[in-house]
Amino acid sequence: MHVKRTCRSCSDARPCVSQKFRFLCSKAALLQHYGPRLVRLSTANTYSYRKVDVPFQEFVERLLRPQSPDTLGSDTLYFFGDNNFTEWHSLFQHYRPPPYALPHTSGAYSFGIAGPGTGVPFHWHGPGYSEVIYGRKRWFLYPPEKEPHFHPNRTTLSWLTDTYPSLPPDERPVECTIRPGEALYFPDHWWHATLNLDTSVFISTFLG
Repeated sequence: MHVKRTCRSCSDARPCVSQKFRFLCSKAALLQHYGPRLVRLSTANTYSYRKVDVPFQEFVERLLRPQSPDTLGSDTLYFFGDNNFTEWHSLFQHYRPPPYALPHTSGAYSFGIAGPGTGVPFHWHGPGYSEVIYGRKRWFLYPPEKEPHFHPNRTTLSWLTDTYPSLPPDERPVECTIRPGEALYFPDHWWHATLNLDTSVFISTFLG
């Protein structure tokens, strides 16, 4: 199975993200509708053990900032993956996921906002899609049988700086950068890490 990046501006399957959904994902609109609401943040390490609940406005104003290369994953709080469909239903009802599915699966959304240099280190799970609404997200992927060399408590930025440059050609990951209007399909059990190149808003559809 191949990793596939789909550019929606070049696809007739459905148009790019609607302007309404893009507007609803803007900083001003999100703060207006969700500012006082508690959101759950996870540490940005492979196992994401620690969870912290903060008002969304506090996250945006105090924690949404560039990643320091020296900060450990366990000291980095990341907004993605722990906020359920009910809490964000008024937003998700305006989103149309990629028009693809796997047999006997249904999609579950996960919404995220992150500062430049942040991301999640290598991990794996079931298949799905990732789409960028604002910003750019760089992806690094390995097939299931090729576990990458990484420290589970080091950030992707640290791995990119310290480990990536010395990788021999046959140990390099499959990689790409997705931008607004593009989606990436990640296959089942593929190792992957992400790095937000800008302050980014993104949504994933997990097929499971």
